[in-house]
Amino acid sequence: MIRLADIFPIEQPSLYKIHFARRNDVEQPLDVFVRSRKEWQSWQEFRPKRNEFNRRYIFSVIDFYHEADIWLFGGVWEVLERPPDSYVVSLTDQGRHFVGRLKLHSPYRQRATRVNFENRMDEFTVSEILREEYSGLDFPGHDWIDIGFGELEALILNDRPDWRGALENAKGVYLVADRRTGRLYVGAAYGNGGVWSRWREYIDTGHGGNVELEKLLEDHSLDYCRKYFRFSLLESHAARIADETISKRESHWKQVLASRGDFGLNRN
Repeated sequence: MIRLADIFPIEQPSLYKIHFARRNDVEQPLDVFVRSRKEWQSWQEFRPKRNEFNRRYIFSVIDFYHEADIWLFGGVWEVLERPPDSYVVSLTDQGRHFVGRLKLHSPYRQRATRVNFENRMDEFTVSEILREEYSGLDFPGHDWIDIGFGELEALILNDRPDWRGALENAKGVYLVADRRTGRLYVGAAYGNGGVWSRWREYIDTGHGGNVELEKLLEDHSLDYCRKYFRFSLLESHAARIADETISKRESHWKQVLASRGDFGLNRN
């Protein structure tokens, strides 16, 4: 067993707070980290009523929610200023080569997310050091896609080659599920760029041009999509399959899943 201190010693732990970054009301910090480092920095800048980052440094770890008790190292940040409504922080060079690569094991489950470093430092053991910075899950195969909007957004914005290569050369019938209401939308992808291009339209707009989804999002932002939408492929086909076949299969799935009318998000 390799402990954190064996590869990343902290000489003055009393100068550090650990930030155990977990899902907020909207999304997973892991998805935020992959999507935008600027947005990830804002997670360190957020200041509640209490001055919880009251030490010089923040040792940030991100809930690697695909695996229990695993945390991805998100950098050591220096707190430069403490205005009443936020923190001013800067990413330091400490452990910079481990950012997004070092996966740590810790059984920490308590509610507090900002704790004194010395109280938890000995619990960290090294689970894995990735060859490259984490950029989302590997493509699981067309039949195994079940992915939240936030994670799909990060993959598309980062142009993940394994996902893009598999999806832009595939036609198919897909499902968008609203986990808040339980309503379903069945769609088809058979234009240029295949499923990848079609799903990118959702990432850009939240609704992909679908009328019922547009109506739903009139009163909501993309945060609603990140919180509740999930995507899956009901079936995938090679690009040579006729568009008419895909359209017929789309109609079949609309019937099977009762996605038309009051119980779904399809208008026809």
